[in-house]
Amino acid sequence: MAKQGAKTVVPRLRFPEFRGASEWSTKSMNELYSFMRNNILSRDKLNYEFGLAKNIHYGDIHTKFPAIFDITQELVPFINESEVVPDAASEDYCVEGDLIFADASEDMGDVGKSMEIVRLAGERLLSGQHTILARRRDDALIVGFGGHLFRSGLIRSRIEKEAQGTKVYQISSSRLGGIDVTFPSDRAEQQKIADCLTSLDEVLAAQGRKVEALKAHKRGLMQQLFPREGETRPRLRFPEFRNAPEWEEKKLNHVARLRNGYAFKSSEYVETGPYRIITIANVQQGDLALDSTKIISALPSDVQQHQILRLGDILISMTGNVGRVCRVTAEGLLLNQRVGKLVPGAINHEFFYQLLQRDEFRSAMRLKAAGGAQGNLSAGDISEYIFCLPEEPKEQQRIADCLSSLDTQIAAETNQLAALKTHKQGLIQQLFPAQEEG
Repeated sequence: MAKQGAKTVVPRLRFPEFRGASEWSTKSMNELYSFMRNNILSRDKLNYEFGLAKNIHYGDIHTKFPAIFDITQELVPFINESEVVPDAASEDYCVEGDLIFADASEDMGDVGKSMEIVRLAGERLLSGQHTILARRRDDALIVGFGGHLFRSGLIRSRIEKEAQGTKVYQISSSRLGGIDVTFPSDRAEQQKIADCLTSLDEVLAAQGRKVEALKAHKRGLMQQLFPREGETRPRLRFPEFRNAPEWEEKKLNHVARLRNGYAFKSSEYVETGPYRIITIANVQQGDLALDSTKIISALPSDVQQHQILRLGDILISMTGNVGRVCRVTAEGLLLNQRVGKLVPGAINHEFFYQLLQRDEFRSAMRLKAAGGAQGNLSAGDISEYIFCLPEEPKEQQRIADCLSSLDTQIAAETNQLAALKTHKQGLIQQLFPAQEEG
């Protein structure tokens, strides 16, 4: 139950018509919601083709589904026909206004992550493995508000305090039921907040689709601008090169060198320092992730010059998720072992980078990788890769200019998407209470 005499909690920002309204109310989760049954069906019991009922898997709450869930806008798996599903009238099926929580995560920030169902369009939907299904007891919270409320900072902090575990964090319905939920008692204010954030979500979704459409356009264009396997002429050539000779087959080591990283010692890692170490985890496809790098304070005496990275250097992952290629985008970075640096020679550098971005190259590297559960690429696997190359440098430049121009456009739209997400996060922090105030 909510604590008697709890401190008043109010948001920093209220819409003008509610600035003189009453303070927000606090009730326990158990007062607002009752908990329903879920199932324990694993991924192999689901499919994306046909079934009598659909199923929410906890992994999709973590990675895919938004706070406000409209089944007509999301790809949701069916339960296999071989599995038994409840009768049509069963209360196990979700209803609009239900919340579904993921009950476990390796990341504290994701344990108890939730979504609210706002539209089912007549479809049968069940809450699946590692989820908690919560149903409104009354209309104290309007449909469409709970999804935003339960992702706000104050409620998230209360959920995280109830989570248990070390390597894997978990929360039960009994512990979730005891948390305090703070909300405006005026349903009109709930609606105003929900409309504002849902409208912003729609803008975010549209921007996300724009980014994905540009990426898909580039992938399709690359299929046309580079020859397919077994061919030496691309399907699409710029007008000035349509009568040019066929492309030549080359081994990668004829146009570039592969340089290896340094075996840094974990005992030398520090909290702060001038040098960040780039490991295979940092090398993402087309993107260098710098949010979690190891740090050292001084260069080892035997580090080689090529292991001190420079802007624009091309990197490739050689272990695990092999064949990912990206460029260096910051100073003060060092090359770790099992990350390769590809140094182009007699080839247009931008053309070479775009060549390595193709799905065909990454697929070829995956096929070559050996080592059981953790794949490994050898220097030979990479160096012996065969591709086709236009002899005329101007054609290489023309292709490079075309694709890099698309990359610039994709980066600009991706940055706009990130800015919108930051704006939404800031708005949530203002529209929902961030801390208890007495």
